[in-house]
Amino acid sequence: MTTVTGVSAKSETSTRWFQLVLGLIAMMSISSPQYVWTLFTKPLQESLGAPLSAIQVTFTIVIVLQTFSSPLQGYLVDKFGPRLLIAVGCLLSGLGWITAAYATSLTSLYLTYGLFCGFGTGIVYVGIVGLMVRWFPDRRGLAVGVVAAGYGFGALLTNNSIYNMIAESGYQHTLIVFGIILGLVGAAAALLLRIPTADDALPPAPAMASSAGTRPNEMLRSGVFWLMFVMMTMMSTGGLMIISQFASFSRDFGVTGITVFGMAALPLALNIDRITNGLTRPFFGWVSDRIGRENTMAIAFLMEAASVTLMVMFRDNALVFVLLSGVVFFGWGEIFSLFPSTLTDTFGAKHATTNYGLLYIAQGIGSILGAPLAALLREHTGSWLPVFAIIIALDALTGILALVALKPMRHAYASR
Repeated sequence: MTTVTGVSAKSETSTRWFQLVLGLIAMMSISSPQYVWTLFTKPLQESLGAPLSAIQVTFTIVIVLQTFSSPLQGYLVDKFGPRLLIAVGCLLSGLGWITAAYATSLTSLYLTYGLFCGFGTGIVYVGIVGLMVRWFPDRRGLAVGVVAAGYGFGALLTNNSIYNMIAESGYQHTLIVFGIILGLVGAAAALLLRIPTADDALPPAPAMASSAGTRPNEMLRSGVFWLMFVMMTMMSTGGLMIISQFASFSRDFGVTGITVFGMAALPLALNIDRITNGLTRPFFGWVSDRIGRENTMAIAFLMEAASVTLMVMFRDNALVFVLLSGVVFFGWGEIFSLFPSTLTDTFGAKHATTNYGLLYIAQGIGSILGAPLAALLREHTGSWLPVFAIIIALDALTGILALVALKPMRHAYASR
């Protein structure tokens, strides 16, 4: 009897991790449309005879559709199941690349790459996150962090190949080839995904986690949700202020022309930042599974505030600036593991995908506010210091709110 139980438990563990690997592959397949886009802007400018600003509208469409349509995408996944919808999302993302290869105008580029990649990647992202919080009730932070890291790291596998193929065969051939590869790989992984059933003996969730499946309309009437929404918006806005303007303020600080460890400071910092921004997601997710979501938020967000402060103070030292930029990104990317796991702990897993789709709109608001607000402040004040003052204030306030507001509100909501 013990042997049978042991085999069953081992089999169940293997099933969960197999689902996690499949989710990771699907996430990695949709990474390139966002993170490799910059490689296509110049050839698209030349082909379409359009200014960079008009080409970049495509990227804005991708982000807006990915975030602001996420409640609808989450609802569709919850209603029709993750297997079909996530597979369709991967195929749509790949189709966006393929059809963009034939774009002959800005409008057709917007309606191909912008529309298909934006909606497709959104379905996959919220769908995979919603699925992982179901499979790992005991390790939601870690599981969501792993797949979220896949979204950030996936492009590292394709960057060089895409760059070389564009140089050798042109951007159109590259879009078609990688559109087919990424779409099919993601769809193949998605077709093996499934929702856990009553026959799956999953570990119990922590005592603080809710077993009730709160409906989206009920969640929207809860103050806990809106506090999390405001907190995620603040962290997203501050982080995207740094990401969008990193090259600009590095140049103004005189860092870009300096060599560190035999490499130009700016690309070195960007490489380090990409790595730390990926690693932070599973790391802090794992930490939150052990010491609690709010405690981890406070540590990460206050660390972010401190590291931004130190980076500004030592902005004249290129080595310190580069190293601290890595710490800054390590203190920001974890929002993509902490907030979805906290949300599901609070409102249950039954409607997790739709519920997270509603919360994920906060990232869309941050993407709209972050870059323009930072640029406007710099233009009106002639300095980046007011921008960093706002970033530090947002980080510190969010970290404090995690302990003094979110933690007691979640306890009160759970005791109802």
